[in-house]
This record gives sequence, structure tokens and C-alpha cells, in this order.
Amino acid sequence: MAVARLRAVVLDCPDPRALAEFYAALLGGTPTRNPDEDDWIDLEVPGGHPLAFQEAPGYVPPPWPSPHGAQQFHLDVTVDDLDAGEKQVLTLGATVLDNEDRTRAWRVYADPVGHPFCLCVDEGV
Repeated sequence: MAVARLRAVVLDCPDPRALAEFYAALLGGTPTRNPDEDDWIDLEVPGGHPLAFQEAPGYVPPPWPSPHGAQQFHLDVTVDDLDAGEKQVLTLGATVLDNEDRTRAWRVYADPVGHPFCLCVDEGV
């Protein structure tokens, strides 16, 4: 029996509203703010796990790739077409971290504040 249930994956960032809007455009959902928490935004992702965004003063993005530091974690998100998905995430403000091997079923990007995420395509699609 599990000890706990996952409530949300929380991403530190300099501007919770802006980053929540990026992920809402990427994954769907509507960002919501509790009136008692100015530094926190929730995003209920349709058909997925909730994300939350917390203001972190002095935020520094994780290095990627780096032999001197770890990315800590990253999100894998699925798209039907990697080329189309890439165009869309770049329009939303993502940056390319690793998309050179076009034969792979995944590519690596950073969100607008530097968190790595992968666009993945189901190989059965």
C-alpha cells in the first residue's frame, strides 16, 4: 500500500503566472491562483497530473547539459508529430537544447525559464 498520493509537480520560477501560461498553452488547462498565495499558481492538466508554479526569488535555471550539475528532473510530454510539436513549442517561447538526432522519438527543449522538457512521440503512432 502506498504511503502517499502525488498532489502536484511544482516548478520553481521567477514568474509563476507567466510559466503557468506557457504550460497551459502546451498541455491545456487554465492556471488558477489562490487569493491567499501570491507566489503560487496551480494548473490542472486535462488527463494528466497537476502542475504548480512557485515564485523563487533568485531563481537560477538548471544547467543542461553539464558535467558540473544535474538537471534535477524534467517533464516528458507526448506529441503526435515531433516536427509540428517543435514549431509550436518554439512559438510558445521554448528553446532547443537537443534536437540534432532527428531519428530519435524525442527531442529536448527548455521552457521559458530554463526547465528541461522532452517532446516525445509514441513509437506506435
